[in-house]
Amino acid sequence: MIWPDLFSDRLSSWNLLREQCQNLPARSALEHINAWWFRAPWQPYYLHWDDQITWPDPWQLLSDDIYCDLARGLGILYTITLLDRADLAPAELVLTQDNVNLVLVAKEKYILNWQADQIVNTITEVKIKQQYQQNQII
Repeated sequence: MIWPDLFSDRLSSWNLLREQCQNLPARSALEHINAWWFRAPWQPYYLHWDDQITWPDPWQLLSDDIYCDLARGLGILYTITLLDRADLAPAELVLTQDNVNLVLVAKEKYILNWQADQIVNTITEVKIKQQYQQNQII
């Protein structure tokens, strides 16, 4: 599927994603969310961790239509948060010690924003440098 060019089409597509994921099993919902955001056109250095105060809300993010790894992770976190599912919590956006932006769900049970075609399920501890949690959005 191609990334929508128009803002209104992106909003509709994002709404449809959330509707589709509302009743899917947790892993399937996360796979759909991760794959949807990996369709976004990638550009380097749109957002930075030091500028959290200026990060866009989900609608502005879709309007700006610029997605670095951090912006894509933020979009993933917004999507999970707006689903408001207990089985997809807690979720947080993290910057690892290796400077990789990941979304951790259910206490690192699932790791998103790593690869387009899969979510990672690992027992390896992620070494966190910075984090942005769901409760900071609400």
